[in-house]
Amino acid sequence: MVNGNRMLYPILGFASCVAFIYMSLGDLKLSSFPREPRLSFVERNGTQFFLDGKPLYVNGWNSYWLMAHSVDENSRPRVSAMLQAGAKMGLTVCRTWAFNDGGYDALQISPGQFDERVFKALDYVIAEARQHGIRLLLSLVNNLQAYGGKTQYVKWAWQEGVGLSSSNDSFFFDPSIRKYFKNYVLTVLTRKNTITGIEYRNDPTIFAWELINEPRCMSDPSGDTLQDWLEEMTAFIKSIDKNHLLTVGLEGFYGPKSPKKSTVNPEVWASTLGSDFIRNSNISNVDFTSVHIYPDHWFHVLGFEEKQNYVYKWVRSHIEDCDKELKKPVMFTEYGLSNQNKDFQASQREQFYRSILDIIYKSARKKGSGAGALIWQFFVEGMEDYNDDFGLVPWESPSIYKLTVEQSCRLARIQGLIQENENLKVMCSKTE
Repeated sequence: MVNGNRMLYPILGFASCVAFIYMSLGDLKLSSFPREPRLSFVERNGTQFFLDGKPLYVNGWNSYWLMAHSVDENSRPRVSAMLQAGAKMGLTVCRTWAFNDGGYDALQISPGQFDERVFKALDYVIAEARQHGIRLLLSLVNNLQAYGGKTQYVKWAWQEGVGLSSSNDSFFFDPSIRKYFKNYVLTVLTRKNTITGIEYRNDPTIFAWELINEPRCMSDPSGDTLQDWLEEMTAFIKSIDKNHLLTVGLEGFYGPKSPKKSTVNPEVWASTLGSDFIRNSNISNVDFTSVHIYPDHWFHVLGFEEKQNYVYKWVRSHIEDCDKELKKPVMFTEYGLSNQNKDFQASQREQFYRSILDIIYKSARKKGSGAGALIWQFFVEGMEDYNDDFGLVPWESPSIYKLTVEQSCRLARIQGLIQENENLKVMCSKTE
């Protein structure tokens, strides 16, 4: 017994060392990012966002490509560079895709089947955003075909022989497809981040969820089909995640029963898309409204000044709706001016963007519902394949860069944040 115990001690000692090293390596995996102070969730009270008991106004941007560029280690530095640049400009929210359905580097390969390598890329985006003080507005599916979207869901159902229709709009009414999407939502919201160890639904780095990018259901212009889907899916998300805010992802068009369909909509077609800003946004589980601003896509004969005048009306109309009727914040989650317009001049972008940001600022000063705006889109050098006729490398456009910083500082002053933040203190001293 004595000899046996002597042999036992070094064995136990060796086992303890191995266990300690294993646990340390495990900790390193979860702690490859430095631990940050505890973050609070963004909340909503009436027409305003609140963070730590103070009103929050957002100046932000779109970089839909963050997950796609985080899959490959060679392109991953672009993600960090973009988030760092956003923070340097005082931006606080980035909208990006939390989906890629089918196709190259798909997150969801087929219904219920996920690529762990791509999920880890999304883990990285969230963890890296936290390090730079950026919150993410994560979109869950695309109405358009890019990155799969509802078209891919319909194809899957058709291929499996359970689809009711080959129409893209069956995404909204086919029971099998609804199950596919609910499973996707459940998987994403309950995902445990392999870097931070935090489930997505418990991570305040996520500003909010966006249900679907630019939903349209043109096969039912009455809007009933889309409304039914929105009511079901928003309730489903809230049953899983009560921490985060939720928005629809609307373009902002008024439906066929709205009195504004003929006075504010760009043209007649806008009321026939099966969506309605007021009705869709009035769903109880929708925390804030979303609107896009693309007059050069909506009008093909107007000149710049006419488009500019229209945008004043468009933005103010939606703020008025949210101030008086919906009693919810409104976020202009995409805005842009195309460089493919016949009369395009670079100076027009600054003028156009300034008009939008000024209205947001004036609403914020009055504690109104104009809660923020997100430019479409920012990217970094070497990403020409991801550019469109709206994209900008911010530091290569000095006027837009300066305008963006000015807006960040104006909103920060309203919120009383400048004295609390060294970056803002230095940055905003140059704009006074």
